[in-house]
Amino acid sequence: MIAKGVTIRGLEVFEALASSGSVAQTAKITGLSQPAVSQQLTKLEQSLATNLIEHNKRPMRLTQAGQSFLQRAKNALSELRLAHTELTVMDLAHLKSLSIGLIDDFDNELTPRLATILAESLTGCKFKLVTRPSHEISKAIEEKQLHIAISANTGSMIEGVLEYPIARDPFILVVPKGTIDHTANVIEQLADRPFLRYDQDQLISRQIEGHLKRYKLEYPQRFELGSHLALMAMVARGIGWSITTPLGFMRAARFHDQVEALPLPFKPFSREITLYASADWAGQVPNDVAQTMRSLVQRQIIDPALTLLPWLAQDLRILNE
Repeated sequence: MIAKGVTIRGLEVFEALASSGSVAQTAKITGLSQPAVSQQLTKLEQSLATNLIEHNKRPMRLTQAGQSFLQRAKNALSELRLAHTELTVMDLAHLKSLSIGLIDDFDNELTPRLATILAESLTGCKFKLVTRPSHEISKAIEEKQLHIAISANTGSMIEGVLEYPIARDPFILVVPKGTIDHTANVIEQLADRPFLRYDQDQLISRQIEGHLKRYKLEYPQRFELGSHLALMAMVARGIGWSITTPLGFMRAARFHDQVEALPLPFKPFSREITLYASADWAGQVPNDVAQTMRSLVQRQIIDPALTLLPWLAQDLRILNE
């Protein structure tokens, strides 16, 4: 039996505190006050009859018991988050066919989860799901090849297509771990290293290049990559630096030990992840899919991302209509 006083909220606070090492940052991540964060941790430690945090250290550090408990807590929270998401029931039994396109940033975890949720809601329906880069997904919905599409917003209205906002995905800097002196001028340090670009045909590349151009930031055209994971691998190997988003960063978990994510050293900007639906499909179906996507993005991507990168708490967030 689980010890009395061990709560989901207490586990979430511990997970966030273990990552940030700061009560103030944990408060931002969880939406609690700082006294409430401290109270949740105290209750958890009392319930377990052991100290999880070395309270006299700044930033806070986990005790040996805390390190052991952390992975178990993460696994438990992950399963609970998935179970909560799968309780979403969509009434799709009446559909004869459904075609959905998803941005490839979701390939690792979110797309398989959405596919299973949809499949369980569809009976006798022809179902098609494809993953592509945003520019290909946008073109497919514009040409009416898909009923529903989820991709980065192009900034242009598509005739006959309705938009449902899903999430705000801010751009961030990614550099080889340990290569940036945080006390010195970051832009000057970047000038000495190659800038790794996304393939210019991709929407994300055009968004990044447009922003750099607005602020007269120019970097030699040396590396241009169509594969996000290849780009992150090159950052991890110390070949250069790049600009991506938290969705991209979380997708490249295998490189997290070798890559450092930082706030942009110039004016911040972001992209919006949007669900597009043909106007013929206006109504409950796109609304239900959009709400399921918001829940999945929050629990599968945003919550884990904020644990790793708590400084994104105000910028990486779900967008509701």
